[in-house]
Amino acid sequence: MGKFNSENIKTVGVFTSGGDAPGMNAAIRAVVRAALTKSYSVKGYVGGYQGILEGDSLDLERRSVANIIQRGGTILKSKRCLDFHKPEVRERAAKQIKKDNVDGLICIGGDGSFRGAQALWNEHQIPTVGMPGTIDNDIAGTDSTIGFDTAVNTALEAIDRIRDTAASHNRLFIVEVMGRDSGFIATTVGVAGGAEEIFIPENPTTLDKVVETIKAGVESGKTSSILVTAEGQKPGRAYDLAEGIRKRSGFEAKVCILGHIQRGGRPTASDRLLASRMGTAAVHYLSEGTCNVMTALQNNSVVPIDLDTCLNQKKAVLKELIQLTPILSR
Repeated sequence: MGKFNSENIKTVGVFTSGGDAPGMNAAIRAVVRAALTKSYSVKGYVGGYQGILEGDSLDLERRSVANIIQRGGTILKSKRCLDFHKPEVRERAAKQIKKDNVDGLICIGGDGSFRGAQALWNEHQIPTVGMPGTIDNDIAGTDSTIGFDTAVNTALEAIDRIRDTAASHNRLFIVEVMGRDSGFIATTVGVAGGAEEIFIPENPTTLDKVVETIKAGVESGKTSSILVTAEGQKPGRAYDLAEGIRKRSGFEAKVCILGHIQRGGRPTASDRLLASRMGTAAVHYLSEGTCNVMTALQNNSVVPIDLDTCLNQKKAVLKELIQLTPILSR
């Protein structure tokens, strides 16, 4: 956690970075309006860190963020900027931020984005605050991230529809959701959607065990099954699982990859509320001279936690949820 003299803050910068998440617009709106109540000017960088490097920014006013709370995506756009790993590139960014007369920076994104924000403080003393915006919910220190609830509900609606078809045709479906290194979406959706088995990086399972589960279900009278898998290292993992199951059991599985539909759409009330609370809190932390922190939801309260905490720890999927599947899917 960093401390700085906040008496001379006049302009706050805000940007979105990494993958987009539903609720980012609500977060931008909250930052802008909370800053304006403190008589700060707000500059929005377009395109994440790349926008900072290029000096591509917008002056945001109260009306600039009207009617965006319900919109998915991000009005400030988002790009990945791999060059930001280089110290000389971060130095260029720092010079641009100072040239723009930005006195504090709010980064809405995931852990990769936070590493860049942390470096700007550690190397160039630019005060930064992070807001966790990612559908993966994989950032340590916060109970939930902006966009996770919407992504889960989007995937769950799709699974409910797929189950109707599965039941009508006595079929086995494998539904692939997003989550390269994280099984939060798959686990939550799997339990809420009544999946018979869940494949996640944090809790590997064997195909032989899955086949046993399917066969046991058939013997007990089940006529259809839904399996949920996180995408893993590359989209399309569900096809490999389907082929493996076919070879071991003869069961033909239909595959449905939900893909990027989970990123889009109107944010849920929960994500809008979380984004609004965190955006307001981020401005407050800067106004009191606190930086190098992330806004975190803990026990239904928004609190600041040191960026070191969320970047150096790994968030684990609740074992309770993992254990529910074999109990409830029989």
